[in-house]
Amino acid sequence: MAKTTLYGIKNCDTIKKARKWLEANEINFDFHDYRKDGIDIDMLSKFEAQLGWENLLNKRGTTFRKLEDHQKADLDCEKALALLLEYPAMVKRPVLICDEQYHLGFKADQYQAFFKR
Repeated sequence: MAKTTLYGIKNCDTIKKARKWLEANEINFDFHDYRKDGIDIDMLSKFEAQLGWENLLNKRGTTFRKLEDHQKADLDCEKALALLLEYPAMVKRPVLICDEQYHLGFKADQYQAFFKR
């Protein structure tokens, strides 16, 4: 059986929708809460290698918008990962990993296709 892990923050509405979809489709998964279970540079580096830092960094969220201008200026991979490590709420959610395959975000039709592969 495939090992599936959902990464995010428990109170996030998108995480709640993803969890509900996984449960309704009887897909066993582990949930990793960045706030409770932590986040480290190794995890972020693996995410970045598969998804790209530009996709991983949620620029539309409140946390990013509240950053100082100098923190947002001249972003590159190293600077973005440092920000994500400091502010896990800026990691776009959810990150889903199943059998070493990565998926970012949640839309029911995308999850349907992802699990049919």
